[in-house]
Amino acid sequence: MKRTRTQLIGDVLDEFFSRPYIAAKVAEGKLPEFWRMVVGEHFAEQTADLQLINHILYVKIISSVARQELFYKRDHIMIRINELAGTQLINSIIIR
Repeated sequence: MKRTRTQLIGDVLDEFFSRPYIAAKVAEGKLPEFWRMVVGEHFAEQTADLQLINHILYVKIISSVARQELFYKRDHIMIRINELAGTQLINSIIIR
């Protein structure tokens, strides 16, 4: 079998991970890391659960004070996480 076009493995992987569906799944896997980077260590420790269902991020917060503060910042958090992900990962955030 004759190979007509050889490619570097790095280029092949970059092409594969740049596909929208694959990029979204990779970003979804990094969501806890993005959450910690955006909200900070204190709020990340107060977070009991993160679930992404149909582009809606469901967040369960232990502390009522932290819940109220994150509720007011949820639009900023959503924008920042989408910037870090490089794709439209989250459309809205529901804080419980």
